[in-house]
Amino acid sequence: MSLAHDSCKFFIGQVIHHRLFDYRGVIVDVDPEFQGTDEWYEQVAGSRPPRNKPWYHVLVHQGEHMTYVAERNLEADHSETAIHHPMLTHFFTRFEDGKYICLMS
Repeated sequence: MSLAHDSCKFFIGQVIHHRLFDYRGVIVDVDPEFQGTDEWYEQVAGSRPPRNKPWYHVLVHQGEHMTYVAERNLEADHSETAIHHPMLTHFFTRFEDGKYICLMS
């Protein structure tokens, strides 16, 4: 896991909501700038979010996959409700006060 950068709005363990695709998830890693390929960006990033801003690796609630999301497409989820994902225990030890606590904390 990378450490969150000072310019990042969200943090590892934070539960978020995707503004465009209306799903909840938890952040498991942060890239201060886009780290994917040009090909992936052209095929997947339809809204053309900025590459020079933070991007987040997110476990999707009630899914089995992880997504890679630009910061501008996310907002904080204030429901304080846990998410369900089979890989949560690979990254976190527990859910406390509306956020996940990292294994390395």
